[in-house]
Amino acid sequence: MFKRKTKSKDFHQLSTGWNIAANLIAGIFAFICVFPFLFVMIISFTDETSLARNGYQLLPEKWSLEAYKYVFETGDMLLRSYGVTIFVTVVGTIISLVVIALYAYAVSRKSFRYRNFFSFFAFFTMLFNGGLVPTYIVATQLLGLKDSIWALIWPLAVNAFYIMILRTFYSTSVPDAIIESGKIDGASEFKIFYKLVLPLSLPGLATIGLFSTLGYWNDWFNALLYIDNPNLVPLQSMLMRIETSMQFILQNSQNASLSMSALQSLPQDTSRMAMVVLATGPIILAYPFFQRYFIQGLTIGAVKE
Repeated sequence: MFKRKTKSKDFHQLSTGWNIAANLIAGIFAFICVFPFLFVMIISFTDETSLARNGYQLLPEKWSLEAYKYVFETGDMLLRSYGVTIFVTVVGTIISLVVIALYAYAVSRKSFRYRNFFSFFAFFTMLFNGGLVPTYIVATQLLGLKDSIWALIWPLAVNAFYIMILRTFYSTSVPDAIIESGKIDGASEFKIFYKLVLPLSLPGLATIGLFSTLGYWNDWFNALLYIDNPNLVPLQSMLMRIETSMQFILQNSQNASLSMSALQSLPQDTSRMAMVVLATGPIILAYPFFQRYFIQGLTIGAVKE
C-alpha cells in the first residue's frame, strides 16, 4: 500500500514538472510569435535620424511620432480609407458567411440529389480559373462593378476551400438524428438550418468568418484593378500609394528642389513600420473575440471516439 502511494505521488510530481516545461515552451513560442510585431511598433516610434545612425534597437536613442504624422498628413483620405475597409470587411464577411454556410450545408446532406455535382463544381474552381483578363471583363463590362464598392466585396464573397472546410464540419459535427428530429416535427429545411444546425456550427462559422475577415481586411489587389475613385480606396491600397509616393520622391530627389536635410528627415523606414501597425492593429484587436470559437473550429472533429 505504501509503495503504491509513493509511485502515485512520484507520477504526480513528474506530470507537474512536464506541465511546467510545456507551459514554458508554449510561453517562449508565443513570445517569439508576438515579438516581431512589438519590435515593428518600437521602430515606428523611433526617430528616423537615430534609426539611420544606430540601426534597429529595442530601446531607441530618441523616440518620435514623425512617421505617424507623415502618414496622417493625408487627413480625411486615411480616415475615409479606414471607413471603406471597415464597411467592406463587415458587409463582405456577412455575405460570405451566408453564402458559404448555405452552400456547404446543402452539399453536406446525403439526401440532396445533386450534392456530388455541386461539390465538384466548387472543387473544380480550386484547380482551374478563367484568369485575370476574363475576370476583369466580367466584373467591369458584364457586372458593371468598375468604381463600385461592390467590386471589393463580390470577388471575395465565395471561397471554394472554405466551402470544403465547412462541409466537412457539418458532416462530422452535426448528427443526422438532430436533422431527422426536426423533420419529424414538421420543420422546413430553412428552419432546421436556422434553429438546429446553426447553434451547433458556431465554431466552424467563426473560423470561416475569421478567414473571410482577414481576406477582406488585407485585400488591396481588387482596389488596384477596379477602383479609380479616391473616395473608394481601401486602407491597404491607400498605404501602398503613400509608400509609392515616398519612393518616387526619394528616387527623383536630384530633380526635385529638396534639400539634403529634408530628405534625411523624411521618415522612410519608420513610416513603413507605422503603416504595418495601422494596417495590422485593428485586426489584431478583433482576433480575441474569435479566439474561443476559432480553436474549437480547428480541433472539433479531429478526435473521434
